Amino acid sequence: MDAYLLAVATVVLIYVLLAIGLNLQYGETGLINFGHVAFFALGAYTSALLALRGWPLPLSFLAAAAVAALAAVPLGLAALRLSEDYLAIVTLGFSETVRLVIQQEEWLTRGVQGLPGIPGLYTGLSGSWRAWAIFLTLLALTAAAALAVSLLQRSPFGRMLRAIRDNEAAVLALGKDPAGFKIRVFMVGAALAGLAGAFYAHFITFITPEQFIPLVTFYVWMSIILGGIGSLRGALVGTALLVFFLEGSRFLRDLLPGIAEVQMANVRLALIGLALVLFVLYRPQGMFGKRLP
Repeated sequence: MDAYLLAVATVVLIYVLLAIGLNLQYGETGLINFGHVAFFALGAYTSALLALRGWPLPLSFLAAAAVAALAAVPLGLAALRLSEDYLAIVTLGFSETVRLVIQQEEWLTRGVQGLPGIPGLYTGLSGSWRAWAIFLTLLALTAAAALAVSLLQRSPFGRMLRAIRDNEAAVLALGKDPAGFKIRVFMVGAALAGLAGAFYAHFITFITPEQFIPLVTFYVWMSIILGGIGSLRGALVGTALLVFFLEGSRFLRDLLPGIAEVQMANVRLALIGLALVLFVLYRPQGMFGKRLP
């Protein structure tokens, strides 16, 4: 049971990294990104492929963040010309394009067969020592990312991002150009997603395109909505709350023994959906968001 809880806590931290990046893009800048999972996938495959070719893991992690950040540049450019609704559609299409490319380019990614044998982290350790080492490393990285984003929020750059979110026309009238800020914030959020993907790949040690479906993006959106848009504490607590819903509902069958395994999957989804709907109805600002008028 301890190993299971530690594995769940590690997954929570991976999703927290994703949530911090998305929160920076939407919570601070107002950019709707429904393709966040694409950068997660790019980070995972970049690090896994390089590590399988003998690259040291620290270098493969840096490469994962760099590839994800560079892949975000076209979306940043698209954000300059598209309204919120159209940007959401474009980013969603981008994520599906990335997944299909990974699926079809079998010469590189092995397609639907997936990439097995990805080098794991701390392979010199065994059992709970290895699990704790992975968790603590990821905890330190997540804390560093949260601190960096917190400092960015309080900097002139962060204030400009909020100004773009609240009134882009006023920013233009003051002679400021939002273009560079939008591109950079897309790149920073994508780099964090790339790092999360790298950790995921080396934690799971086997990845396939089907692990990077749009549902992952919407889980991250649920996390920041539950925690509170624009709140770093909200990204952490919202992610933990969502994983509690997802994982805790697995044990419902022990309480409802008369329901078949196939039916239990539907009951799980229904109860998770109901919990989220009730939360949004009675706490729409999230756990740490500003109270709505």
